Amino acid sequence: MSKTSSSVAPGDTGADPKRWKALIFIALAQLMVVLDATIVNIALPTAQQDLGISDGNRQWVITAYALAFGGLLLFGGRIADIWGRRRTFVAGLVGFAIASALGGAATTEAMMLASRALQGVFGALLAPAALSLLAVMFTDARERAKAFGIYGAIAGGGGAVGLLLGGFLTEYLNWRWTFYVNIPFAVVAAVGAYFVIREPSGARNRSPLDVPGVILSTTGLVALVYGFTRAEHSGWTDGLTIGMFVLSVVLLAAFVAVESKVKAPLLPLRVLTERNRAGVYLSLGLAVIAMFGLFLFLTYYLQVVRGYSPVKTGFAFMPMVVGMIVGSTQIGTRLMTRVAPRLLMAPGFLLAALGMLLLTQLDLTSSYTTVVLPAQLLLGLGMGTAFMPAMSLSTFGVDPADSGVASAMVNTSQQVGGAIGTALLNTIAASATTAFVKDNAAGATNAQVLQFEGMVHGFTTAIWWAVGILVASAAIAFALINSGRPQMGPVSADGEGSDEEIKIPVVVH
Repeated sequence: MSKTSSSVAPGDTGADPKRWKALIFIALAQLMVVLDATIVNIALPTAQQDLGISDGNRQWVITAYALAFGGLLLFGGRIADIWGRRRTFVAGLVGFAIASALGGAATTEAMMLASRALQGVFGALLAPAALSLLAVMFTDARERAKAFGIYGAIAGGGGAVGLLLGGFLTEYLNWRWTFYVNIPFAVVAAVGAYFVIREPSGARNRSPLDVPGVILSTTGLVALVYGFTRAEHSGWTDGLTIGMFVLSVVLLAAFVAVESKVKAPLLPLRVLTERNRAGVYLSLGLAVIAMFGLFLFLTYYLQVVRGYSPVKTGFAFMPMVVGMIVGSTQIGTRLMTRVAPRLLMAPGFLLAALGMLLLTQLDLTSSYTTVVLPAQLLLGLGMGTAFMPAMSLSTFGVDPADSGVASAMVNTSQQVGGAIGTALLNTIAASATTAFVKDNAAGATNAQVLQFEGMVHGFTTAIWWAVGILVASAAIAFALINSGRPQMGPVSADGEGSDEEIKIPVVVH
């Protein structure tokens, strides 16, 4: 662990006086990355038509980003530790802006796919650098709660905001603006970060880069993410799908073996084996499985079944965003310094499960105000309350020199969870829809109504699975996470991992 001090008064943390200004630019960058995960989905049908992308290849617009982002996150986290978090953060922003400009100007399928892969590469630099900057800049318990409350709200609600913004840009301008909109975000965040952010000294990792670890982790994660994305459209029994899963298990097992032996590992196993962080990574990854499935199903339900426009669909997701902001910045932030993290995370996931449970009642004529609206509010409140302590705890107690790769693990669990959620729940929904249509075809009088009924039946079947996944997230958070509430003021970190109060480490400058 790094040097700590227990003699600093609560009101005098020795922290960077510009840390709150820095939070603005870190949050702006995080919003851009999260927006990009959903904003392109709305624009995809129009972009596919303009660029002549085949139905078989359109999934690569999403997959190219997911593979690069998910596969390179651990590498990006370690680059931030070695090269410096501010430098990596700014480089990620500049690269993301260039890649977005390339996507917006795309005239061919190859140009579009290349831009999406580049966005993923630079996103993998940017995301862990942003979270690790928060981890090393905010050490006081109350300040950390507020900072991570804002960050957690953005991480949780940004995807829904992306649906709204994507709808506006696609409907009133054109699909290219779903890429161009990233450029002002990136420029403002990069300029602000360059002039405002100052890392604590002594927090950089000077160890040589673990090249075998980079190769094994990157190829293993790419194989895993590709396996799930391929399963969505080719099926779970497809030979290449199974091959990707087998390959990912072999590569990631080899990665763990290498990391346990090398002197300067890419991912020190101590980051994973500490039970609180392990609980966060696992419970958060499972919760994201449920959330990504929900975004997909509700978007199709509102647009295809109910006939909402892209903009109206975006607005329909706003209650979830409001719930996440309230849950994260009001409930989570206010209670984080008063109760243990698991007493926020487990009830938060259960509240989200209750909201998901309401959505199992969807049918062709369900009222938005009596079913969808309250369900989204419960989901948002629950996930916002759970996300905030999860984000904070994911890097707590980590040596500052490892904060980048610990932050990358949070993003990796979410990215892999998103890939699993989209593939798993969509496969369950499609199978249920097919079975429903087949079973009811004989007595149907209207083929289109039957198809819509089958679609909604598929959605609700998959949502039942999402309810179970969120309950499992709550159980894991409650069972594994045993750290106590943070103490007020920055003191030594000798209570890590116990049921006693968390002690916030302070890096000596």
